[in-house]
Amino acid sequence: MTTPKTLAEELTERTCEAELWEPLEGNRIRCVACGHRCPIAAGFAGVCKVRYNRGGKLYAPFGYVASTQVDPIEKKPFFHVSPGARALSFGMLGCDLHCGYCQNWVTSQALRDVRSSLEFQPRSAEQIVDLALRTGSGAVVSTYNEPLITSEWAVAIFRQARQAGLMTAYVSNGNATPEVLEYLRPWLDLYKVDLKSFDDRHYRELGGRLHPILDSVAQIHRMGFWLEVVTLIVPGFNDSDGELRSIADFLAGISPDIPWHVTAFHKDYKMTGPSDTAPGTLLRAAGIGREAGLHYVYAGNLPGMVGDFEDTFCPACNTRLVHRRGYQVRFNRLAGSGCCPECQNRIPGVWGPAQPRNAQADLFVFNSCG
Repeated sequence: MTTPKTLAEELTERTCEAELWEPLEGNRIRCVACGHRCPIAAGFAGVCKVRYNRGGKLYAPFGYVASTQVDPIEKKPFFHVSPGARALSFGMLGCDLHCGYCQNWVTSQALRDVRSSLEFQPRSAEQIVDLALRTGSGAVVSTYNEPLITSEWAVAIFRQARQAGLMTAYVSNGNATPEVLEYLRPWLDLYKVDLKSFDDRHYRELGGRLHPILDSVAQIHRMGFWLEVVTLIVPGFNDSDGELRSIADFLAGISPDIPWHVTAFHKDYKMTGPSDTAPGTLLRAAGIGREAGLHYVYAGNLPGMVGDFEDTFCPACNTRLVHRRGYQVRFNRLAGSGCCPECQNRIPGVWGPAQPRNAQADLFVFNSCG
């Protein structure tokens, strides 16, 4: 009788030879897909558990999905990209961090937590893009697990998506390297980073380090990806005024136009001790963001309970430009031009129909105001 394959054995068959690595001595390699920069001996995997050294070559996940879903693009959350557009989200298995409050732990902690094992489906890049087109999606988004560790697969999909006129996006922890960002640069339009804390000790509890994430946030912005940043506010973990002010000051120092989303925690996975985030905590965090000079601060996961922090306002004349309730867009006065109709101030983002970044210019094309 044939012994059923383990999930790990099945995943090793759904791989391709990776591109994001460099050779070391003695058949060892160094993976450069994420900030861990794992040195991996032959026969072993990196911290993520899904990138393997076979005979001195690195192999990476390829040709499958663990989940696909069509969502409003606001759910990612991208609030400055084609409000009301649909986005096809896809995810694989594995992560380079092990956050105790992960809401996608069933996929992200595969091979690290026996409870997270689940089935996956073989798919081609063409099938995923065809599904996006059939569902009326304007973008394809790599999410649910950490996309950096499956970047070769994402790029294969994004090449097809670009040819079909779709935008492409990462929903990521931001633990990147300069090498992986350059690899993604020709094919990736939108980048959402979870900036989880501003305390290196807290990041080490989650399996990472603070400074690679901070370096990546700055580089993602410099490279011309459309960037939005999310901080999940966990009571007792990262909700002090000092830490929130440090995050807001850091982002404002890069650009006051970076949208910052402060979102509500709820008990999940291994973190069931802290209380769920109260609306007042989000309002306090959002107020700190505005005091730091950020033009676009949003409070999420508590629809209708956070005042006007679900909406987009013109920073020049304070006109309400996009009105939201949760993921629903009630009205959008920026459609097409991306300019405030009252004062003609240009609002950074992608406000017309979803369209890929201008790869040659490495920036988004906005209509002029006036």
